[in-house]
Amino acid sequence: MTDRSADHDSVSLALARPFLGRTVDLTFDRPYGSRHPRCGFLYTVNYGYVPGTLAPDGQELDAYYLGPDEPLATARGRCIAIVHRLYDDDDKLVVVPPASPDLDDAAIAVAVEFQESPGEYVVVRQ
Repeated sequence: MTDRSADHDSVSLALARPFLGRTVDLTFDRPYGSRHPRCGFLYTVNYGYVPGTLAPDGQELDAYYLGPDEPLATARGRCIAIVHRLYDDDDKLVVVPPASPDLDDAAIAVAVEFQESPGEYVVVRQ
């Protein structure tokens, strides 16, 4: 599932790429254990955004924080990958706590399966 090429670059992916490998501060508007306001699904990770960014959807750049299984308001972590959506210009950063090891693509897929459908995205890394 990993895509290391520029074949699928979109506006969202171009915005997300500079964050790869960097420390990122996140704010969570959908913390672990909350429900999506319209779709009703359960957030099994802390989900939020990078303050001060602007993605193609008019909102901040989104991020999955694959850290502790508890609701957080904010966190700092290391961006290890991007969930690049193939049919929607709304890519998501994949961020882990600073001292955490990198996760493989399979572990990322399991962590984001509550919102991402297999075959509709690729994992992009440096």
